[in-house]
Amino acid sequence: MTTLPITELRKLLAEVSQHGTQHLAEVEADLQQTQFLLTEAIDQLGKNFEDIHQSIVSQQAILDELLSSSAQDNPMIKQLDGIKARVGADVSAVVTSMQFQDLTSQLIDRSLKRLTGIKEIIAALGTHGDSDEVSALHNQTEVLEYIEELKDAINMKSHALTGGFQRKQVSQQNMETGDIELF
Repeated sequence: MTTLPITELRKLLAEVSQHGTQHLAEVEADLQQTQFLLTEAIDQLGKNFEDIHQSIVSQQAILDELLSSSAQDNPMIKQLDGIKARVGADVSAVVTSMQFQDLTSQLIDRSLKRLTGIKEIIAALGTHGDSDEVSALHNQTEVLEYIEELKDAINMKSHALTGGFQRKQVSQQNMETGDIELF
């Protein structure tokens, strides 16, 4: 009867689980920090654009008052009206464009959920690696059955993870310009 490397198998499974969990935790922390920084940046940009918009509105009110006392047939008045309309449209477009933050947040949230699922798959390796069940196995057939059970457990967790993410697109609703759907 040949000796089976049960101890080595247990150590391998435990190390794969430990290293995988550690690296996934780092990826998760990076994604969470990215989401935080993105949210902060978009909030600040939104505030800055609102401030610019308010300044333009105030400036326009003064211009309108000055122009009302000027000759209405002056071509510069029409130019100013055209600029006013463009600036308003540009500010609205920028604010709407900044809503991409919601789309990226959806992607980051989905990635974080996937990471949680992957951590569960890796934890299954660690659980099986630490199991006393492995050391109780004595023959090759039992080891092969054990490996098959481990493979089935990982496949089930992987399938459950994949099943929740069939929809691959992200969407933004309630925007002034309409709905956006990506991917």
